[in-house]
Amino acid sequence: MRESQSMPAPAAMRTARSVARLFGDLKVRPKLMVLHNLFFAILVLGVYFALYSYLPDQAKANLFIVLGAIYVLAVLALETTIMPLYVYRPLRLLLGADQATQHGDREHELIDASLIPGDEIGQIMRSRNATINDLRKREDELEEALRRLEAQDRLVSLGLLSASVAHELNTPLTVLQGSIEKLTETTHDPVTLERLARMLRVTQRILKISESLVDFSRVRKQHLEPVPLRNLIDDAWSLLAIDEKAAQATFVNHVAADHVVTGNSDRLIQVFVNLLRNAMYAIRPRGTIVVQSKRMNRNAQSWILVTVEDDGRGIPPDVLPDIFEAFVSSRLDARGTGLGLTVAEGIVHQHGGTIAASNRPEGGACLEVALPAGDPRRTGSHT
Repeated sequence: MRESQSMPAPAAMRTARSVARLFGDLKVRPKLMVLHNLFFAILVLGVYFALYSYLPDQAKANLFIVLGAIYVLAVLALETTIMPLYVYRPLRLLLGADQATQHGDREHELIDASLIPGDEIGQIMRSRNATINDLRKREDELEEALRRLEAQDRLVSLGLLSASVAHELNTPLTVLQGSIEKLTETTHDPVTLERLARMLRVTQRILKISESLVDFSRVRKQHLEPVPLRNLIDDAWSLLAIDEKAAQATFVNHVAADHVVTGNSDRLIQVFVNLLRNAMYAIRPRGTIVVQSKRMNRNAQSWILVTVEDDGRGIPPDVLPDIFEAFVSSRLDARGTGLGLTVAEGIVHQHGGTIAASNRPEGGACLEVALPAGDPRRTGSHT
């Protein structure tokens, strides 16, 4: 008998736990509806039965009607105004923001601060916003680090390729240079001598470019000296004069005669050859290329800012952000490899300078190179 009487207790406990679990699994709104309906029902019935024995029959009916009306109005007020405003709406905002985060919608993953209440739900919202902001900041930093790492990997690969190409070029270029020098010694025709001299200068320039390709894979100590910019720009343009497009372009050198930078003239001339070549192929026939300079102060140091401007079609908006990346080219002809500006950027950075690209409001592109200023008094024989 004792065992049979004790059996229902565990079953009742299991039933109670099951009911509690089912109630706990309900969503917030039905759960609160059950709770406040139960509360008001108990309250109304308690008041009714507490006064029941003291009232006449007619008053009992009126009391039942009044308490029923109060119950209905209280439930309606809770479900249409109070709970939606202070509970359901904040919860919907939280759920919507979480769904936006899961789908990568950064525009809607943060909850508007003006919609966050000052209660515990509001504290959860503010904490969530702070966590998401911190997470996105770390993601952006990681993405930037990965981008820099990828850029370094590309430059390493480019350096290895450049060194290989340079070694392949050096032998035939040396043979070509020796042949030109030998022809110069065996002819006396002024026109032929002038052509041979130009060929020799171009060959020597190509040899220097070949050496600079090796610098992509092996950084070596460079000789730095004061370099007059105006003559450097003229020399760079003269190297492009053999191109037929150069004869169709108007070139204007407005660089100040006293503007001097500290650097390696061979490397810097490569920078401006690349910039001028890009401008030359961007302009239409009879287009204009203008190079200007100005002195400026930055971080308590004197700098020379050189701008190369053209009146061509400009840089496509989708190319502009990555214009200095390797193998990015905005030129439509087959000569655009996308390496010129990458090489130019590397040389400028080796000199402690900066380079930037933009489009001019009136049309065309503008390349800006900022280099540390040098002392004009130390240029010596440089003219």
